[in-house]
Parts: sequence; structure tokens; C-alpha cells
Amino acid sequence: MTDLLQGLLDDLAAETDQLAATVDELGEIGWAAVTPAPGWSVATTVAHLAWTDEVAVVAAHSHGSPEAKQAWDDIVLAAIADPLGYVDAGAFEVAELPRDEVLNRWAAGRAGLRAALTALPAGQKMPWFGPPMSAASMATARFMETWAHALDVYDAAGQRPAPTDRIKHVAHLGVRTRNFAYSVHEEEPPAEEFRVELTAPSGEVWSWGPEDAAQRVSGPAYDFCLLVTQRVNRADTALIAVGADAEHWLGIAQAFAGPPGPGRAAS
Repeated sequence: MTDLLQGLLDDLAAETDQLAATVDELGEIGWAAVTPAPGWSVATTVAHLAWTDEVAVVAAHSHGSPEAKQAWDDIVLAAIADPLGYVDAGAFEVAELPRDEVLNRWAAGRAGLRAALTALPAGQKMPWFGPPMSAASMATARFMETWAHALDVYDAAGQRPAPTDRIKHVAHLGVRTRNFAYSVHEEEPPAEEFRVELTAPSGEVWSWGPEDAAQRVSGPAYDFCLLVTQRVNRADTALIAVGADAEHWLGIAQAFAGPPGPGRAAS
């Protein structure tokens, strides 16, 4: 296992452990608490994370045997039959189970995913609903989704923890998915790269893109991560855009797969 993958998996474990502690504190009563995501509760949020981890494990194992490949093919066919509702349906189905069963599946799925990604041969990619992904790419995607959904649970609990520099994984994905954000809005992305300079929670400055780029984004990394996971409205961030293209990107940015999200209303 590479140092990169080890670090990603360790950060994912730390982020998930923090979320699990909050879910535990909420207990049975808080299990049904509503989150800022319309129609989603703590239960459906955790169920979604558990379900997605399980599906990722199936994908990682798909090269292992004909049976494993068939299991993944069955998932893909079900997704094709209901491309807009399949993932949410999985979350809501799991959420109907008793709380302890969901939590046990979540714990098992997390452990299974780490084992599966660790065992993936170097250079081999695993299938996914979009392009195939390396173990590191999958770990980054799972970190981003876990971090974003955790925010919804923390808000439901009324106790959002202070951000850490682990959010660099989300920021990196947010920058790397710039062209994807344009594509899901059926727009042509700008040909030139943007310069992105973000200040980490620790005060370190993270940067991407050419130093002399005309289109630029700067500001708090936390705000950027909230924006690309659509957990905040652009108007409620301290991000600074230089150039019309950079400003437009901040209005459509999304680091997650799927169609454009509804975003969050301005406060």
C-alpha cells in the first residue's frame, strides 16, 4: 500500500470515527432527527454512507471471480434502470432497518472498504458508476462524501466540530472536478486553468494551477469545501473570485457525482 493511500484511509477513518461518535451521542431519539438536506434524517444519512461503502466493496472485488463480476453487473443494471433514484432508494431502504443493524452494517462496510482498497493491486482500477477509479481516487471520493454528509448530521445535532486540515482531500477534489461541474450543466469549460489559493484551517496555504492565471479563486479552504459539496450558498462564503469565469465556476461547482445539486439557500 502506498503512503498516499495509507494517509487517505487514515484520514477517512478519523473523519468517520468523529461522525460515529456524534451519531452515538444522538442515540435512539436523535436517529430520526432531520438534517438540513431536504427529506434526509440522521438515519438516512448514515444508511446512505453504509450502503455506498458496501457497493464500493462489491466494485473493488469485481475482478476476483465471475460471481463477483456478476454482483457488480447487477448493481450497474439496477442503476441504469433508475439513474436518478437508485442511490437514494438504497439509502432509504437501509434506513428502514433497526438502528443497531444499520450501525453494524456501517461499521462492517467501513472495515470492508479499507481491506478491499488495501488489497487492490497497484495500478489496477475498480469500476464505478462513472469512470473506473484507483484505490486512492475511491478513498478520496469516500472521504469527500463522508465529510459532507457528516456536516448534515452535525447540524442536526447542533454541534459542528472545528475543521481540520484533513479537508485538503475535499479541496483537491473540488479543484479537480472543475470541468465536470461545467459538463453537468451542459456548458463548455474554459480552456485555461484557474489559479486556486486556499487558506487551510492550520493557516497553511494550498494552491493549484498556474501562478500567472488570469482567473483566480482565493479564500478559506473550509468555505471552498463547503461550497463544492453544496453545504453553503456562494453568498455566504468569504471566497474571492477574480474574473467572470472564476465567479461563474463558484456558482456551479460540485465535487460529487451525479446531476447538479439544489445547493443551499443563502442565510
